[in-house]
Amino acid sequence: MATKDLSEYDTSKVPSAEGMRFGIVVSEWNQEITGALAEGAIRTLLKHGIKKEDIKVIYVPGSFELPLGGQFLAESDELDAIILLGCVIQGETRHFDFICLGVTQGTVELNLKYNKPFIFGLLTTENLEQAKARSGGRHGNKGDEAAVTAIKMASLKKDLRK
Repeated sequence: MATKDLSEYDTSKVPSAEGMRFGIVVSEWNQEITGALAEGAIRTLLKHGIKKEDIKVIYVPGSFELPLGGQFLAESDELDAIILLGCVIQGETRHFDFICLGVTQGTVELNLKYNKPFIFGLLTTENLEQAKARSGGRHGNKGDEAAVTAIKMASLKKDLRK
């Protein structure tokens, strides 16, 4: 949302993530943007008590591959949550729509199949300027927001198991 800073949040409402393990899947397409999203997510996870060695980052070629990369992570490691980070910029064809819909549906399916938080960190922008504004620019960083969401959802799952 253009009026919200994606990096602003009340730290007192974020539980400690100490002892948790997180995965991050990053799309290589639009690397300038997705790299900044990953940096934001990692920085935020570390800020909330996660050790660097408890963050596993992998890369996939494009945003369409984010859900499968997330599945690979879920099947290869015991993680509390997995963050999917990508960026799709509107072009002249409907390709944008198909990619965004596929990643959205894939993310929903992963959440339900694995009973684990898979966090949708996909920027869906009209142009590069909007993507830059949401990857550390004037609207903050969607990576920060995705990391906070991952911590809250992983903590909620742990609390409900008690």
